[in-house]
Amino acid sequence: MSVTIGPHTFPVVHYDPSGDVLYLHTITPDHAVDFDDSPEGHGLRFGADGALVGITILNARWELEQHGKISLTLPAQHFEADAGALNGVLAAA
Repeated sequence: MSVTIGPHTFPVVHYDPSGDVLYLHTITPDHAVDFDDSPEGHGLRFGADGALVGITILNARWELEQHGKISLTLPAQHFEADAGALNGVLAAA
C-alpha cells in the first residue's frame, strides 16, 4: 500500500502501533543523505538531489483522532550559484 501526501507518493510504508509512528519512504531509508524536522515535529529525509525521500510522522493515529488530519510543512527549496556559474555573466556586464 502506498500513501500520497500532496505531490509526494510514498510506496514504502510502515506503521509502528506501539510508538504510534508512521514511516513513509520513496526509497530505502538508508539512502537518505540529509535530515530535517518539519515545524510540526515530523522527521524529513532528503536524497542527494534534495528531493524528499522520507517522512517520519510522530503520533500519527493520535493526530488523526484529535484533528482529523496530519499537517506537514516542508522547508522551502533553496538554490545557490557559485562564482564558476556566474563569473562569465558578471564580467561581461
